[in-house]
Amino acid sequence: MNTKIKTVLAGALLAASTFASAQTQSLLNVSYDVAREFYKDINAAFVPYYKKQAGQDVKIEQSHAGSSAQARAVADGLAADVVTMNTTTDVEFLADKGIVAKDWAKRFPDNAAPTTSTMLFLVREGNPKGIKDWDDLVKPGVQVIVVNPKTGGNGRYAYLAAWGYVKKKGGSDDDARAFLSKLYKNVPVLARGGRDATSAFLQRNTGDVLITFESEVESVNREFGKGKVDVVYPSVSIVAENPVAIVERTVAKKGTADVAKAYLDFLYTEEAQEIAAKHSIRPRNAKVLAKYKDTFKPIKLFTVQELFGSLTEAQKVHFNDGGQFDKIYTVR
Repeated sequence: MNTKIKTVLAGALLAASTFASAQTQSLLNVSYDVAREFYKDINAAFVPYYKKQAGQDVKIEQSHAGSSAQARAVADGLAADVVTMNTTTDVEFLADKGIVAKDWAKRFPDNAAPTTSTMLFLVREGNPKGIKDWDDLVKPGVQVIVVNPKTGGNGRYAYLAAWGYVKKKGGSDDDARAFLSKLYKNVPVLARGGRDATSAFLQRNTGDVLITFESEVESVNREFGKGKVDVVYPSVSIVAENPVAIVERTVAKKGTADVAKAYLDFLYTEEAQEIAAKHSIRPRNAKVLAKYKDTFKPIKLFTVQELFGSLTEAQKVHFNDGGQFDKIYTVR
C-alpha cells in the first residue's frame, strides 16, 4: 500500500474516531452515599432510552459520598453535570454559589424531587435489644449508629425525625432537645455518610441499631445477604425528599445541557420510578407506589415544612456551627 493511500486511510480513521467520540456524550452524576446501586440501575436503563430518543450514545459516570461533602466538592470544582442529593439544603448551597439555577426547584416536577424516602431502624437479627420505637434508642446500654448531620443528609433527616417524634407526641422544643441529648449520648461515633454508617454497623459490628434511609434495606440485603438485619419501622418518621438539579456551570462548558435535562427527566418516567421502588426508594408516581404497597409499610409521616418551616431554616437553627446540634452533641 503506497504512502498516499495510507495517509488517506489514516485520516479517514481519525475522522471516524473523532466523529464517534463527538457522538458519545459523558455525564457525571454526583450523588449521596447510599444511592450508588440505584443509580447504577438507572444509568443502565437510561443509556438505551436516550439512544432511542435522541439517537446518541451517552456514558454516565457516578460519584458517591456524604451528601454535604459532595456538594462542597462540586463547589470546589468537581465537574458534575447533575447533582442528585438527599437534602435540599445541599442543592441550595450550590444555588447560592451560582453553580445551579436559583430556581432549580421549579425546573422539574414535585419541587425537583422525583423520589422520597424515610428514616427507619436496622437492628441485629432477632432484634436482641427489643427496639420498637424512638424511645428505645435512649435507653442505657443501647448503642446507636447514625450519620453526622453536618456531613450528610442521612444524618440530618435522622436528627429531624427524632425531634419530630417528640413534637408529634405533644412535647415541647425543650423536651425534644433533652431527648436528642440522650440519644446522641448513645452514639459511640458519628459516621461520615450513609454507607460509612452501614459499614460500621455490619462490617465492624458496631452498635445495636442503625438509623438510616428506608432504601438502605435493599442495599444491605444485596450486599450482606437477607436475614442479617431486622427492619423496625418507628411509629413516626419524616418525609425525606431526594432533590435533583442540573449543574449549570458544567453543562455550559461541556455542552451537555440537553442530555443532563433528559437524564433528570428520565427519573420521572414509569420505568425509572419502577427502578426506584425496587430499591426501596419511594416513587412519586401514584400508580407505581400502589403497586409496591407491600414494600412501603404504612407509617405516620410528617414533612420538614410542617415542623421546621424548611430544610434551610432547619439548617440555620440546628446544623450550622453553634446551632442546636453542636450544643447537644458537645454536652456529653
